[in-house]
Amino acid sequence: MQNASESSLVGEEYEVEVGPVAHGGHCIARTEEGRVLFVRHTLPGEKVLARITEGDEDSRFLRADAVRIIEASKDRVEAPCPYSGPGKCGGCDWQHAKPGAQRRFKGEVIAEQLKRLAGLTPEEAGWDGTVMPAPGDKLPAGEVPAWRTRVQYAVDADGRVGLRKHRSHEVQPIDHCMIAAPGVTELGIEKQDWPQMASVEAIAATGSSDRQVILTPRPGGRLPLVELDKPVSVLRVEERDGGVHRVHGRAFVRERADERTYRVGMGGFWQVHPQAADMLVKAVMQGLLPRKGDMALDLYCGVGLFAGAIADRVGEKGAVLGIESGKRAVEDARHNLQDYERVRIEQGKVDQLLPRTGLTEVDLIVLDPPRAGAGKQTVRHLAGLGARRIAYVACDPAALARDLAYFGDAGYTPRTLRAFDLFPMTHHVECVAILEPAKKDA
Repeated sequence: MQNASESSLVGEEYEVEVGPVAHGGHCIARTEEGRVLFVRHTLPGEKVLARITEGDEDSRFLRADAVRIIEASKDRVEAPCPYSGPGKCGGCDWQHAKPGAQRRFKGEVIAEQLKRLAGLTPEEAGWDGTVMPAPGDKLPAGEVPAWRTRVQYAVDADGRVGLRKHRSHEVQPIDHCMIAAPGVTELGIEKQDWPQMASVEAIAATGSSDRQVILTPRPGGRLPLVELDKPVSVLRVEERDGGVHRVHGRAFVRERADERTYRVGMGGFWQVHPQAADMLVKAVMQGLLPRKGDMALDLYCGVGLFAGAIADRVGEKGAVLGIESGKRAVEDARHNLQDYERVRIEQGKVDQLLPRTGLTEVDLIVLDPPRAGAGKQTVRHLAGLGARRIAYVACDPAALARDLAYFGDAGYTPRTLRAFDLFPMTHHVECVAILEPAKKDA
């Protein structure tokens, strides 16, 4: 062991039995002394040699990598990606797990978060415990779906593109990202050097042939002449204000979902999996069941994906109010939904703007908050609007569970919950919860 004066445990190795999967793409293990380890590159039930990557004598828990597999799980496969493994790319968490096992692990994490943070069993949440793959993603073990339509490459000091190592600013140079969508790969970004750049983001729209590259120069860096293998528009992130500005080509890409085309400008948010937008709209609409004449609220509405779907279904006598904080996204949403006279998009933070809308009641609510969730204050306000149903779209099961607990306190319970594996090979998972007022005891 190290000298007593050196409290860091980084580099120390422990032979451990691996326990359950935990939120964040790792598993839990304990040393013989009882220290808690969060171990990556392993699977539940394995025996491994774990090398500490973060933590010291006083840490509540330690982070570690499994550097040698002593007893392997039946769910283990050889990682297809050469950049996956201890000390390499931090983008994928489960390259070493069979696809079915990955979905099972995600389900276990959702169930654990629901129980711990919301006090709900899967049955009480209206969930059958499954995590559904996107059509076409159900591949044999050892094959990787190429799904990621937006990839942000980091650039090292030599101008080589790569991806960040886990919990690090260090760059792992790569010549091919296996989960990148074909529309990203065909640009050829990984084939060339990018001197003076800090990052290169590639976007391949799924609703059109639009391709976009967003360059972030290093301080004082000059833009290169961009010559890629396919036609592409180029945007630049300004050093002064962090704003995105067009260099040449379109300032937006055209995406398609629910039989509508959406403009997404300046690298704005859109679901990364090519089938995600359609799958989520379908789940939300099946859960809400909008009626003609309904008044609906779409919070964190982005470029108007759910607002447009609801507007189609509530008809001319219905109305939709969308709230979004991003200025460019609001401009896009207003453009995308300009055909609907009774759709209004307001710019502002939901927690600040919602109380100022003057709304006292609505029929339906959909919210798709950022990773941190909506929070107690917003949930309370929403519960006070008396909606018939609320659709909550969540990219983080912990935030979802916390907010479900707040909704429970405010009188709403889950009717159904569905989980979708829209981020294969990673620990991320998307959920759609449908809530309705709790039944009053007779």
